[in-house]
Amino acid sequence: MLDYNTQLKRLVLPEYGRNIQKMVDHCMTIENRDERTRCAYAIITAMSNLMQLQKNNDALHKLWDHLAIMSDFNLDIDYPTEIIHPESLSSTPEQLHYQNRSFSFRHYGKYLEHMIYSASTYPEGEERNALVLLIANHMKKTMLAVNPDGVEDERIFRDLADMSHGAIRLNAETTRLHQFQEAPSAVTGKKKKKKK
Repeated sequence: MLDYNTQLKRLVLPEYGRNIQKMVDHCMTIENRDERTRCAYAIITAMSNLMQLQKNNDALHKLWDHLAIMSDFNLDIDYPTEIIHPESLSSTPEQLHYQNRSFSFRHYGKYLEHMIYSASTYPEGEERNALVLLIANHMKKTMLAVNPDGVEDERIFRDLADMSHGAIRLNAETTRLHQFQEAPSAVTGKKKKKKK
């Protein structure tokens, strides 16, 4: 009766295949330490040929680590390099700490929120008006990236008022934002004629 892979022992590193795993299992049964070490070197050669690796120090170090992992760290040989420790396989990286701030307008981004806050603290005048108009146009461009069907200026003005907590208010009747259009796609070049 045939043995199916689903019925056999699960491979530790399946990228090397079942034959390499059988070689490692056989190597662990060899009693003579020198012969076992020679067998391990032959397995490393087979592994490097299988993976088509250049025989540099980094690749060989990785192969020796993989050999130790495949033998469940029970292969007693003279390793030519320092191998990985079993504890380092189960270690997890430290958790990243993110700010727990919620964005009600994620599509505009965090930096635009900072720009709106800065603009709301500016004193009234032409400079503030120009900055607010630049921010509103940028908001419209960002919104068009999310919603390519079109965006009304009134919506941008509402979002701007909400994000500035009412400090910046633009009137849709007196203020017009830029009408952005999709850029034409670049032509890649002339088509070559086929030779007959």
